[in-house]
Amino acid sequence: MMDGAEVISLYESVADLTDQMLAAAREEDWNLLSKLEADCAHVVGVLKETEGAVTLTDDRRERKVKILKKILADDRDIRNLTDPGLKKLAALIHNTSTERKIASAYGVNPRG
Repeated sequence: MMDGAEVISLYESVADLTDQMLAAAREEDWNLLSKLEADCAHVVGVLKETEGAVTLTDDRRERKVKILKKILADDRDIRNLTDPGLKKLAALIHNTSTERKIASAYGVNPRG
């Protein structure tokens, strides 16, 4: 069974990973971002399985809140960096799909 220090350590690991994810998003290193996201999900999974059985002291609860605020800020910044690219990709996919449907309906090759 985990103790409060170990739970806080896991939260700090998540915060470190989200910090690295933010750096990867800023550098547009999508492969690294994806790997870090999977690593982060793993640590969060461990937290979900174990944290409920641990009672945190007031100091550790305050530390947890501070860490969570940092994680949420990083998450917001990551989304702000990735959302425009995802919207462009979605529009491109939609346009390509529409182009194919039109080409199929009229029996033409839209590329030439």
